[in-house]
Amino acid sequence: MRTSLALAVSAALVAGTALGLAPAAQAADTSIRFVDIAGDGGTVLKANVVTPAGGDGSARYPVIVLPTSWAMPQIEYLAQAQKLADSGYVVVSYNSRGFWQSGGEIETAGPKDVADASKVIDWALANTPADPDRVGMAGVSYGAGISLLAAAHDPRVKAVAALSGWADLIESIYSGRTQHLQAAGLLGGAGYLTGRPGPELKQILGDFLSSNLDKEDEMIAWGRTRSPATYLDRINANGAAIMLGNAWGDTIFPPNQYASFYEKLTGPKRLEFRPGDHATAEATGLFGLPNDTWTSTHRWFDRYLKGVDNGIDREQPVRLKSRSTGGYEGYADWKSVNADQRKFSLADTEHVWANVDSGANGGITLLTNALDQFLRTPPVVSVPLLPRAFAGVWQSERYDTAQKVRGTVRVHTTVTPTKESGTFVAYLYDVGPLGIGKLVSNAPYTFHDRTPGQPFAVDLELFSTAYDVPAGHRLALVVDTVDPLYIEHNPTGAQLTFSSPSADPSYVSVPLRQE
Repeated sequence: MRTSLALAVSAALVAGTALGLAPAAQAADTSIRFVDIAGDGGTVLKANVVTPAGGDGSARYPVIVLPTSWAMPQIEYLAQAQKLADSGYVVVSYNSRGFWQSGGEIETAGPKDVADASKVIDWALANTPADPDRVGMAGVSYGAGISLLAAAHDPRVKAVAALSGWADLIESIYSGRTQHLQAAGLLGGAGYLTGRPGPELKQILGDFLSSNLDKEDEMIAWGRTRSPATYLDRINANGAAIMLGNAWGDTIFPPNQYASFYEKLTGPKRLEFRPGDHATAEATGLFGLPNDTWTSTHRWFDRYLKGVDNGIDREQPVRLKSRSTGGYEGYADWKSVNADQRKFSLADTEHVWANVDSGANGGITLLTNALDQFLRTPPVVSVPLLPRAFAGVWQSERYDTAQKVRGTVRVHTTVTPTKESGTFVAYLYDVGPLGIGKLVSNAPYTFHDRTPGQPFAVDLELFSTAYDVPAGHRLALVVDTVDPLYIEHNPTGAQLTFSSPSADPSYVSVPLRQE
């Protein structure tokens, strides 16, 4: 299996890279070298270096360091590296430790990975015509997280483009105190197939997937160490220009945690959200094809590493692409996205039996939201046919005009369990005249150590999105207790009651775009 995956990934990337490099190669004869770089502790990191054509050593160029994504080989960024080199950058891409031919064990963006990034910068400054005052880092997914962490620990990093990454690892795969099963399983499986997980990662992954609550505090501490949000003060103090890009439907690193992190950055910053799932918004750019995310990345580095007055710093810094229209919208900040809130009531009491999937679910990681990105086909259910013994359903009034949902939907309700632990998943649907609901967003919620029969209030943020509800449609909130995306914690025979006390009414708060 390891060999098959390696061949498949390599073949796809080599083919795509060849297509991407061909036109550029005709325009400029850039230099590509494959090298070994000594990382932290002397660990060998397999890397490639692309330098501008005609460099005779007398000129210094801005340098961009690209750590590879989780489980991806070192040729991942060659097409983009070629484009960057053609426009005057030295580009060093390296395989993160523990993966493919690089040495060491997978550290999951731990301290050794952060130290590796600095060692690669050291090497680039010593062995290429790189300018020490113009150092940037970028990456997709794993490379994005390492780049942000490096910006906190190495003040030489002046600009970062972190694409489909994470700022808070816990809020990414353990949001709502719920294990994101498919995301963790995919990452773990890919790590075993293409790399060498270390003992710490094996232990953490085992405890996480087995729901070992005795180790919950240890797992959270492990995740915090690997979260750029933990080092926010250092990132702000170092002052790197940070561009964040992600997809609305990212099932590995959902967008909420990126938006929260963005709001707390104090240096030059930009936030871009587009339709898709994990890394699908950037994927075509890895094959050298036109790609909006990579275009923004190039402009970002041109402005903050080259000093080019291209206007990107004067544009609205929050840039959103709607899942429904495909058009871009600009906002002054993330708070402006959520400024106009409209509520609908969850007045009716609903009793839900646990442990049975009602049919409402968030889809399949990487596949479902990629289909929504390219074909605009989100998961659907027949809301009238949902089995009410296993799903609670509340609906808004029918809207006379289109409702442009933008930002983070919030749910407030009161839950009464029959057991001390439990999980539910909330889904927001766009419901048409025939009762067919298209998924707008969802999020899980898990509780432990509650007193059976004792109600408690819940505030839950659904995953942020941009979706247009057509005129004549309504919104529906659905809750059930089973979703293949998540690990559920409902004991056999458990029931959940959702109510709306007069002293604390339940509601859904929907952010709408102001016209």
